[in-house]
Amino acid sequence: MQTVSGIVEKGEQRGKQLGLPTANIPLGKLDLSGSYVGRVSVDSHLYDAALYADVTREILEAHLLDFDGDLYDKTITVEIIEKIRESAPFVDDEQMSHAIQGDIDRVRGYRAKHKS
Repeated sequence: MQTVSGIVEKGEQRGKQLGLPTANIPLGKLDLSGSYVGRVSVDSHLYDAALYADVTREILEAHLLDFDGDLYDKTITVEIIEKIRESAPFVDDEQMSHAIQGDIDRVRGYRAKHKS
């Protein structure tokens, strides 16, 4: 399992426009690409998250499940648990939104299966 910490940066806002906001931190030296099951620690709280490693922009995007708030300029720690799928180009926002929702469903399924 890999872990990375960073300060949440403002991104392109595409996820927010689709109703699927993400917290973006630098990918750093992690050799990742695609979507992952993850957990994010922020302000002493732990959230399940759908993660996306964007190697082109060198950021790790985290959609925190059941979180509503502002994370800009906060330090978060992301735990990368398991790969969901490889990166794939999308023809439009609807296809991307559908894929992200599928990732979120997989994260919820993973957590239900691995409750500790």
